[in-house]
Amino acid sequence: MAQIFDRSSNALARMSIVLTGIMVIALGVMLDGLQRSPWVTRQGQRPDQPVPFSHKHHVQGLGIQCQYCHVTVEKSNYAGIPPTKTCMNCHAQLWTNAQMLEPVRASWASGQSLVWIKVHDLPDFVYFNHEIHVNKGLGCATCHGRVDRMPLMYAQNTLQMEWCLDCHRNPAKNLRPTAETYNMAWEKPATDRPVWCAVRKEKSGVPTSESVNCATDEPGIEVASLDPPAIGAPDGAPSAAIPLKFEKFTSQDELGAFLVNHYKIRTPKELTSCEVCHR
Repeated sequence: MAQIFDRSSNALARMSIVLTGIMVIALGVMLDGLQRSPWVTRQGQRPDQPVPFSHKHHVQGLGIQCQYCHVTVEKSNYAGIPPTKTCMNCHAQLWTNAQMLEPVRASWASGQSLVWIKVHDLPDFVYFNHEIHVNKGLGCATCHGRVDRMPLMYAQNTLQMEWCLDCHRNPAKNLRPTAETYNMAWEKPATDRPVWCAVRKEKSGVPTSESVNCATDEPGIEVASLDPPAIGAPDGAPSAAIPLKFEKFTSQDELGAFLVNHYKIRTPKELTSCEVCHR
């Protein structure tokens, strides 16, 4: 009986299996690249807004603080988008006839809010809390980039899960003194740019991060608090001053480890519940 398949069919079969495997791998690589691309993450894109608001002009040029517009950033899950009234606090007297600001004036007159397009828009199932990050020494620029240099706002980072996990696995590399949270020009400590930090006595009901006092100039002797007179001491006895002991840091690794410890930052092993980030 004659053979149905030629002897070369075995080679063709093996080659087709190899080619199929290569195609599956290539398709996976392409899909992975697509998922990380700006087309999906919108990284670097500048959406059209009702008004071309320039953070560079308002922050770097005029020196307006982040909290003036984003009033809930320290006490809420959301940083908050300023109402039209915030804009009109200045623009009722400045640039009152500028065509570019006509949507702002129309919003103020009609009482209808401007519809801004979110630049940093996380999926609905992701739970992100601005309050905890800001109050634990994570600077605005760490996530949002140098906003003070952006004429038009765009997302500098992907904000994907792997980007978040990269920070949570080693938060020390991004932590800074809470007094520098809104300082866009903050630079990590170095040999020629040291940072001094000391720890005050923790108080009940006060965030642990507020017990850390840091300075970029070498501090003198500071008083952390005044202990009350000892029991049995005569009335009017002076309180005892407790000097702060400052520690010098010349690298981000050293400073970060110090802040992680005193800010009471949870380690990755302590973040065992998915509900910490997902709802």
